[in-house]
Amino acid sequence: MSTSMHMSMHTPGSAALSGSALQQRLDALDARLQAAEQRLRAVDDAEAIRACVLRYMALCDRLDADTPMDALGDCFTDDAVWAGKGARYGERFGGHQGRAAIVAMLGRYRGSLPGELRPADEAPRAPHFAFNAHFLCNERITPDAADADAADAHWQMVQTSTFSAGGAHLNAAELTLRLRRGADGRWRIARFETENLLSRPVSTWHAAAPLPVPDR
Repeated sequence: MSTSMHMSMHTPGSAALSGSALQQRLDALDARLQAAEQRLRAVDDAEAIRACVLRYMALCDRLDADTPMDALGDCFTDDAVWAGKGARYGERFGGHQGRAAIVAMLGRYRGSLPGELRPADEAPRAPHFAFNAHFLCNERITPDAADADAADAHWQMVQTSTFSAGGAHLNAAELTLRLRRGADGRWRIARFETENLLSRPVSTWHAAAPLPVPDR
């Protein structure tokens, strides 16, 4: 190879262009990695938010003397708001400000507790629900574009209940939640609003008839 040919292949302009192209590729790769990290973070956050709300619903399915109320309270921030919304739920449930007030409200559904003082002629109170189950659907979780530690979430909920005092009920509600990530990295409910969509008594949820199954 001649000296002139060797010099033409390594001119300063050629080297600078090669370095610029490499930097562009590195910048593009970095942008793609950042976008992937954001998407993964959004998936992780949504899963943690969902787990928080499902944990709350599972605890509310069985509100009795054995319910761990500390765990129930830990689903909420210290300054959380729990509120019924609309004509039916706004009147029946009202609003409750702060974790302690929310836990106290839910605690009224537990019935009498071991060691609880009551008049000698007063019988122990049974838990409000003999059977209770919540079903969530139509989920929407929306990260706050201005705050990485906050998100809004919506569900439609169906609740099937049988009461210890007798009777059973079917309710459907629209749930609107605001959640925040705490300093410990955990997501908790900062605002919980429930608005009734339908509500009606039913005869019963359980029947003694055998469950039909295929013969073979």
